[in-house]
Amino acid sequence: MEEDAIKFIIFMFVMLVIVIPTVVITYRTYFGNRAFRFGYKSRSEYLQAVPRSDDEKQDAIDQACKGLVVCLLGLMFPPLLLIGLFPLFYGTRKTISVCMGLGPNEESDRS
Repeated sequence: MEEDAIKFIIFMFVMLVIVIPTVVITYRTYFGNRAFRFGYKSRSEYLQAVPRSDDEKQDAIDQACKGLVVCLLGLMFPPLLLIGLFPLFYGTRKTISVCMGLGPNEESDRS
């Protein structure tokens, strides 16, 4: 039983030290490139903005679907659940904003 516990601790250590920082760096790069491609000044401005063009709307839906798939994979491999929540949240938020007909200046969370 102790051998299984040691393997689990090593697995969690690898997840915390190697995999999660790699995913964070990948997300920062991915969203930074998207922000630049769509003409936003910063990554945070892109994540908070309501999609303006059809390409942005399609990107938001793709983002939500990718996050959902990773979250569903997280049911089999629990650490993936946390990784998939980020794109799922932002992609769904943007998609719902478009479905509600909100424009770029009509967001309720900007004061």
